[in-house]
Amino acid sequence: MRLSTMGSSVLARRKLGKWPVAATLILVLGLALSPAWAAPEQGAKAPLQFRITEGNIENAFFQDGSIAAHLLLSSGEKPRVLVAFPAGNSGAGLWFEPTDKPARWSLGQLTGQRRTVDGQAWNGIAADASVTADRLVLKDAVLGSIRMLRDYQQGHGYAAQLAATPKVAATPQFGERSVSWQRQRLDGAPGYAIALRADNGRFTREDGHIVLRPDHAGEAMHLHIEASTGETPLTPFTNLLNDRAQPDERSREALQFLSYREKFLAGSWRFDTYFGRDTMMSLRLLMPVLQPAAIDAGIASVLARLSPDGQVAHEEGIGEFAVLQHLKEQGKASAEPIYDYTMVDGNVMLPPVAVAWLLEDPRGREGARAFLAAKLGAGRQGDALVRNLLFVAASSEAFARQPVYSNLVALKPNAKVGQWRDSNEGIGRGRYPYDVNAVWMPAALRAIGQFLDAGLLENYTTPAQRERLRAAAASANDWEQHASALFTVRIPNDRASQQVRDYAKQIGVSDASALKAVDGGNVEFPAIALDAQGKPIPVLNSDEGFQLLFGKPEAAVLDRNVSNLMRPFPAGLMTDVGMVVANPAYADHDVWPRFGNNAYHGTVVWAWQQAIMAAGLKRQLARSDLPARTRQHLEAAQAELWHAICAANAVRTSELWSWSYANGHYRIEPFGAEGAHEDESNAAQLWSTVFLALPPPAGLSCH
Repeated sequence: MRLSTMGSSVLARRKLGKWPVAATLILVLGLALSPAWAAPEQGAKAPLQFRITEGNIENAFFQDGSIAAHLLLSSGEKPRVLVAFPAGNSGAGLWFEPTDKPARWSLGQLTGQRRTVDGQAWNGIAADASVTADRLVLKDAVLGSIRMLRDYQQGHGYAAQLAATPKVAATPQFGERSVSWQRQRLDGAPGYAIALRADNGRFTREDGHIVLRPDHAGEAMHLHIEASTGETPLTPFTNLLNDRAQPDERSREALQFLSYREKFLAGSWRFDTYFGRDTMMSLRLLMPVLQPAAIDAGIASVLARLSPDGQVAHEEGIGEFAVLQHLKEQGKASAEPIYDYTMVDGNVMLPPVAVAWLLEDPRGREGARAFLAAKLGAGRQGDALVRNLLFVAASSEAFARQPVYSNLVALKPNAKVGQWRDSNEGIGRGRYPYDVNAVWMPAALRAIGQFLDAGLLENYTTPAQRERLRAAAASANDWEQHASALFTVRIPNDRASQQVRDYAKQIGVSDASALKAVDGGNVEFPAIALDAQGKPIPVLNSDEGFQLLFGKPEAAVLDRNVSNLMRPFPAGLMTDVGMVVANPAYADHDVWPRFGNNAYHGTVVWAWQQAIMAAGLKRQLARSDLPARTRQHLEAAQAELWHAICAANAVRTSELWSWSYANGHYRIEPFGAEGAHEDESNAAQLWSTVFLALPPPAGLSCH
């Protein structure tokens, strides 16, 4: 689970088409059964519509002007209807009690709808579908912030919220053929609605529950479902990509759904709002194929959410989530956004990402001075950027003076997470993340030096500030050298082989190719983190990809670290279905179950981490100072990585996926779709669309 510190199969895709009305469930995601629906806004551009099926979950996306919605139908023994709206990061969901036999949804036509309620605009969608089930017993209807729906889905938080604020519960209105829920936002602003109406089914109350049964046993029920939100809509881009983008229709559609002038969304359904890290890494990788206005808007969205001392916001609390937090903490129903600054990696990501656009890309460099001079609140965007640079410089000074582990950048006090592996076990219960200290901090310090050298900071800094920034930039190489040394893990060959053998046996996979890969030498790699006492946590991990993309490792180190990652799992990270992001084989046995293939940051595959590795290998191969042997190893690694990427092409826009193992092969398993994992994967994830800017190497195609 992407633990928010503020609360926390192969895919098949098909175009929308005609569906017999006699076999439909109409999901009208606007006001329940309202006669006041208006036709969609007229315009030259057709609405964006696409679908992704992931295991038992059918996802349908719709975007048209002020309407943007993601409809999700879960089949199986735990049926569910859920709608997520980027507007206000809001939604409405219906959860049903477990069924004796799997329920099966079929989804038909989807349309957008607009209406006016008490003079206020409400936006939603309408769809046709059917469901096969002997009966459906409603467990809960949850309307409001997606954060609240997320808490309910994960089994925590919602009950406490309901007890503290009973008004978040909507009272059902129902008759024989219909049931609906509608309520205003807690501060009185336009709120949320969802409804069901049955063509050939009946609703009854039984033992305090609302029960839906078909008129005739065994037949599929044809229902009309409506849902909408009155939250303020976002503004989609009308010109997002240039002609260099790859012709990958699904990735283009997913990116379009997640991209708005106000902000980029991290992923849907669970993260339909701004996340700083996701925005910056996606911008960096998509930069070659995005239009300049989109890149400017993305970086500006990060600058606009900086803390007064220059820290990057990880996530924002908006809409009713903000109202709830303000009520709890201040006793007033304010919708003023709340920003989370718990993460430490975003702070050191911003400088190198900003440099990549404002200095290294000719399009960004041309408009750099105008971008920095643009107004932001009471100041300028350049003022905000300098706040961040000064924060980074201050964070670097203690280790530059005395390079001991306790002076590294640590997770914040009492925080269990602090970088992209933001689940409780993400960095093995460590306190000092490898990527933040050995990769991102040196890259950020070098970026500060580049800004100074380009003369872009004069209008936003005093001479004393520039002197401090220059001193910090000069420590980049020492930071990298000393920090990297603290994370180095060395394991003798005999012990490494035994660890791989034992681990493979425990998780039920073959060890033959893995053992062959580690035969003949010791194993050395960067730890995923240091613990509170400065001891390396020996979990092999994919974060070396950041070094390939932002650093310039010595040839021997580059060769060694890439070779470690590209070994077959469970000696390295490579499987038939992709590169896993963590491998605990070399750690103590009690660590192994905490990094399983059911863990959010365990032995699972994240699309964007493969993209980071692919982009990093491409960048390193562009160097002219590498020995021929190192280049050969990198080219072989590049080819192997891309074969794995292409093997999982069907899940390319998903947030992550897991695997099963049988008959000597790994097979893709949707993460969370069957309820066997600790969370659920988004079908559309922002940083999983970045392959639009990453064509396969010459001679290799994923199609």
